[in-house]
Amino acid sequence: MDVWNVAERPLDPTEALAFVTDAPMGAETLFVGTVRNHNQGKPVLGVSYDVFDPLAKTSFLAICAEAQEQWGKGLRLYVVHGKGRLDIGGVSIVIAAGSPHRDEAFKACRYVIEQIKHRSPVWKLEHYTDGDSAWTQGCELCTSHHEHPGHSHAA
Repeated sequence: MDVWNVAERPLDPTEALAFVTDAPMGAETLFVGTVRNHNQGKPVLGVSYDVFDPLAKTSFLAICAEAQEQWGKGLRLYVVHGKGRLDIGGVSIVIAAGSPHRDEAFKACRYVIEQIKHRSPVWKLEHYTDGDSAWTQGCELCTSHHEHPGHSHAA
């Protein structure tokens, strides 16, 4: 069984690693998304995440099932996305993958974060140092003009 959830509490990466660590697993990978102090040249104070919980959980489950189909049923996955206001450095998402081998763990973890960015009902309102706030326009990697290996636009 995997963990996929939305939480309005501080996210704990050690909880994720503990969940995916198991005797048959030879590899655990961890992705921790945090709030940075800038976006597209604007200084950021923090963000507010709004999540439609039932649909987000359904999409997390589907994405995890796809990862297991591609990289093995023995893959253990942990996905928790934050909800509410986060300051700079706050943890917005934690994803962990446990697998018998590192390649599958790395690939599955990357797949899960990319798919969540593209498909899950999570909205981010950025709060800027000038007092303004704005909703981000989808996946920021999609609007950037630079390449990111492994970043996919396929649904």
